[in-house]
Amino acid sequence: MIEIKDLSKAFNGHQVLDRANLTIQTGETMVIIGRSGSGKSVLLKHIIGLMKPDGGLVRVDGEHVAQLSGAALDTLRMRFGMLFQSAALFDSMTAFENVAFPLQEHTTMSPEAIAQRVHECLQLVGLQDVDGLYPAELSGGMRKRVGLARALAISPSIVLYDEPTTGIDPIMGDIINDLIVALRDRLKVTSVVVTHDMRSAYKVADRIAMLYNGDILEVGTPEEIRASKNPYVQQFIKGEAVGPIQEGLPDRRVLSRWSSRASVPR
Repeated sequence: MIEIKDLSKAFNGHQVLDRANLTIQTGETMVIIGRSGSGKSVLLKHIIGLMKPDGGLVRVDGEHVAQLSGAALDTLRMRFGMLFQSAALFDSMTAFENVAFPLQEHTTMSPEAIAQRVHECLQLVGLQDVDGLYPAELSGGMRKRVGLARALAISPSIVLYDEPTTGIDPIMGDIINDLIVALRDRLKVTSVVVTHDMRSAYKVADRIAMLYNGDILEVGTPEEIRASKNPYVQQFIKGEAVGPIQEGLPDRRVLSRWSSRASVPR
């Protein structure tokens, strides 16, 4: 369903994506892992056409995304639902209004049909009786689920998840993971999940791809990634400070001197 070929993108001379290649099959859940700032979210934005590449291409069902514009691009985007890292709800709208928004903007559904669809989506993510609540009145996990309900409102064939378990407690994170799996099984959607949460990755993924230095370093099933012989993959999935991935890490000599201090001057 999604083909990423030799995709490159730089910002102010910094190469974020460097001829990255990845193929995502129809109906599978592909989890993309990698360090913060490695370009995972930039990759998502290219898939949905929010960014244009410096080189290479993204195809969705054979359509070259960067070549689309206007109504053609809008039509393609209607096939996508996206759960943003912070849920990205409109603060001035209630939960009901947030979920209804894409239906009001992009369909000709009647108010009654929209209300029915909104309640179906909220029930799908385990939320009831939140219609009149504003985002500030919802917990972090509830905001994520309202964001997911909004992403599902237009019946997308592809759902993109940007760090779905970030900023919520482990129990709610596991609930979100269960929802991702249930939605794949029930709705047969193709899912792309960006995360650095390995517990989440192992639970929801059909396959896992590790993004490193702008390219896809390795792709495999959760079992294959666990058993990988690649030292970069092993360091990341185990969360170890010592290993070949060193850029951006503090000097260990400085840490040693700091920890050896008996007291901090005041």
